[in-house]
Amino acid sequence: MKLTLIQVPYDSGHYGVRLGRGPLHLVERGLLDRLERAGHPAELSPVRLEGFLTEITSAPRLYRAVAERAAAARAEGRLPIVLSGNCNAAAVGSLAGVGPSAVVWMDAHGDLNTPETSPSGFFDGMAISVAAGRAWRTLTNQLPGFVPLDERNLIHLGAREWDLGELNVLAGSPLTRLEVESVRAEGGIGNALGAALKPIAARAQQAYLHFDLDVLEPTELRANEYAVPGGLTVAELVEVARTTGRHLGIAAAGLTAYDPALDPDDKGVEIAAAVIQAVADSAQAAR
Repeated sequence: MKLTLIQVPYDSGHYGVRLGRGPLHLVERGLLDRLERAGHPAELSPVRLEGFLTEITSAPRLYRAVAERAAAARAEGRLPIVLSGNCNAAAVGSLAGVGPSAVVWMDAHGDLNTPETSPSGFFDGMAISVAAGRAWRTLTNQLPGFVPLDERNLIHLGAREWDLGELNVLAGSPLTRLEVESVRAEGGIGNALGAALKPIAARAQQAYLHFDLDVLEPTELRANEYAVPGGLTVAELVEVARTTGRHLGIAAAGLTAYDPALDPDDKGVEIAAAVIQAVADSAQAAR
């Protein structure tokens, strides 16, 4: 499977710092070479914006840049993989670029806030709300190809830290929530995810896989300062890719929120390569 790695090294409008450093670090430490050796040659498509940026002014420009690159990759028969500092750029841009898709969202946090509910104002905590048309609709209405995510086709996996406003949204949303301990109790992540994907496969043909790396148990990888205990293992992320590919085509994937400053053992590159390889293997098998 030929890949296009869309490199979006931004965090809150800032280039190459904190979470924005992750996409640069992964490539500098040989991610493309690892994927090549695994049988998935990858081209790099970097994103760099010009001018004075704030978080809000950068967001729609990043959405458009990711969407254009994702659409171009698909037109060439390549699988787009977004390496992004922030979740919202990867998800909203990918969905606009590849068209309506189911979503398997892996994150330690809810990402269901809106500007009215967010206690911090952090744009990335609104990522799903933006993708689903609950927030910042004026921005997404300007994005060619964007169609709000049908929340019936959204599986939220691995979250264990929610704001009160997010829990209120969750209570009224048709999305499927899978908690770490419950999926393990139900015979493993493959069984639980497979059961959740079956009805979605009747409505959707393809999926976007979103890996916010703080979904991982911090002993596996402390991805960023927001990491909390009780997360998934790398093997479980690999199983998510395999299980999704057995039910739906894989249209794109995003790996986000990795801060290499908190990874002194440099585990991130090996983990990113393993996850992307599983996604690519599954996408190839599903064709």
